[in-house]
Amino acid sequence: MKEYQTSNIRNVDILGRQGSGKTTMAEAILYVSGAVEKQGEVDKKTSVSDFLVEEQNKLSSLSMSLIPTDFHDHKFNFLDVPGSDEFVGDLYQALSVVKGAVIVIDATKGVEVGTIRVWKEIRKRHIPAVLFINKMDKENIKFDELIEEIREKLGKKAVPFCWPIGKQENFEGFVNIVEMKARIYDGVTSHDAEIWEEKKPKVEELRNMMLESVAETSDALLDKFFNGETLTEDEIKTGLRQGIINGELTPVLVGSASKAIGIRTMIDMLFDYLPAPNELHPLEGFTNKNESVSIHTTEDEPFQGYVFKTTVDPFLGTMSYIKINRGSLKQNQEVMIHPLGEIKKLTNVFSLRGKQQLLSDVFHAGDLCVVAKIEGLETGNSLSEPKNVTYIHPVEMPNPVIYIAVHPKNKNDEDKISNALNRLNLEDPTFQIKRNKETQQLLIGGQGMTHLQYILERMKLMFKVDVDIEEQKIVYRETIKKDVEAEGKHKKQSGGAGQFGHVFIKFEPSTELFEFHEDVFGGAVPKNYFPAVEKGLIESFEHGPLAGFPVINVKATLYDGSYHSVDSNELSFKLAAALAFKNACEKAQPTILEPIVQLDVTVDEKFVGDVMGDMNKRRGRVHGMNPTEDGSNQVISCEVPEAEIVSYAIDLKAMTQGSGQFTREFLRYDDVPQHLISKIIETYKK
Repeated sequence: MKEYQTSNIRNVDILGRQGSGKTTMAEAILYVSGAVEKQGEVDKKTSVSDFLVEEQNKLSSLSMSLIPTDFHDHKFNFLDVPGSDEFVGDLYQALSVVKGAVIVIDATKGVEVGTIRVWKEIRKRHIPAVLFINKMDKENIKFDELIEEIREKLGKKAVPFCWPIGKQENFEGFVNIVEMKARIYDGVTSHDAEIWEEKKPKVEELRNMMLESVAETSDALLDKFFNGETLTEDEIKTGLRQGIINGELTPVLVGSASKAIGIRTMIDMLFDYLPAPNELHPLEGFTNKNESVSIHTTEDEPFQGYVFKTTVDPFLGTMSYIKINRGSLKQNQEVMIHPLGEIKKLTNVFSLRGKQQLLSDVFHAGDLCVVAKIEGLETGNSLSEPKNVTYIHPVEMPNPVIYIAVHPKNKNDEDKISNALNRLNLEDPTFQIKRNKETQQLLIGGQGMTHLQYILERMKLMFKVDVDIEEQKIVYRETIKKDVEAEGKHKKQSGGAGQFGHVFIKFEPSTELFEFHEDVFGGAVPKNYFPAVEKGLIESFEHGPLAGFPVINVKATLYDGSYHSVDSNELSFKLAAALAFKNACEKAQPTILEPIVQLDVTVDEKFVGDVMGDMNKRRGRVHGMNPTEDGSNQVISCEVPEAEIVSYAIDLKAMTQGSGQFTREFLRYDDVPQHLISKIIETYKK
């Protein structure tokens, strides 16, 4: 691939709900720009973007793809982002490296939950966007109603830049309201035409709407517009560009990605109206002394880059996708990796189009590129010139909302499973791996079952490790409810030196995990045995008396005992302490504690009642409700036992038509209700 200067580069995310046609659009872009001779098709598994076996099996994007192409000597780096909200890691990383987006709307379904979600994400980050209404060639498209729905749900700043010609399967093209030309598709190519007479009144109405939006971008243009003066073509284009970049205006385009209708117009508008990388505000960076520094997107300063994605290939190894924030990156260039603190030579720098490598000698500021097989390089790392070390903070990723336990079907794969999961974790920081020693479970956590199933399918296909899954076991704790004093005496005599330890210990409930005190007078127990008593208690607390869960929130005070000058030793006092605790448990009212989590559930106002009612059924306590920053949703804050939300990620989707989201965080352990204790003991003693 040839060399592109910063001003000729555009980085654009392709976003939208799953099934809206994002990948088909990526294929149409490649075809229209001449990058491929024949347009790929998702259904036929010939798309450039969805090249993973898992994606071809599902006929759906499951991982972000980089799709660079050349159009009129300008480079466009398109990122085809999965539409499922469970692949939020790819969405957040993709949004961190672009300043432009195309949001694809399925004309047959309108503004869906997923559309609203990505819209909010780009608004939050002030990313200018174009709305592309896809599948205009399908049946029963009510375009006027669709525009009203867009303006109602996504805001009045959405303005039609095109108006369709023809309906359903006879969709022939559209009127470009900016240029006041019709573009007609003849089945193979498109050509410009005069606007039909019957379309002119509607087109004029839309043009006036657009011109008013343009005029609102500056006081001078607004005065001119309301004085009835004609805006020049340059004023219109400058106003449009300013309005789009500032988020005051969002163009609505129409087309059919499967037939490549409207794609050329869209690419032209992306270049005309979206900012070049060097027109962006500088990034906040830091030096190796943690001093704040502005990183300007320019080719004239030392190199600085950010790893926004990692993929693992069984043959090529790890591939790291890099956004060049400053300077240029050349073949065989040495860079410092933060936070590794190591200097590495990048011997293989290229771009990727799907899985096809595109070589180039140099990549300039604002561009996206890939490096392969750099040991230790991970998503979120920064790279810079060794003599000018700068880094940016990595994108903050959400914690898992659901966990499942996995174990290999073949016992010989025990060693392979950890290696496979760790490699896949490099690809996706939004899933976690935990080995719970108490339950003997290997847990993986993610953003939903679709997300976790994708991880497991990748592991099976790439690393040949097949697993069984089961529900996560809850990690309970035990404690005591009553103050009690107990004696523990260990005495053993079998000829020669014996064993003797004797203690009196007071046990009390505590707010601390474990407290040990001594209040011994007169040397009844020598000081050198105090640590042995404490150690004996700590070991005893590892397995409680009810179901074997660890014991917490207990204060133990050693206050009396006796010893033997010959037979006493550390082991004897350890065992005596254990006996004291065992005896105490008979009278101390032992009970089981369960983990409580903080749950913040974000939902549409209309689902608030359902969610709060459901939370009460889960033994949850709602503490409050506040609107989101943009006022579009409500955030319900509550505390709930972890045992009640094992499948909440699935249940919330069903309850809120897929729109609800939540975060979770461990808070503390609380008493399990008395009527549930026997069932827990029975389950875990099995």
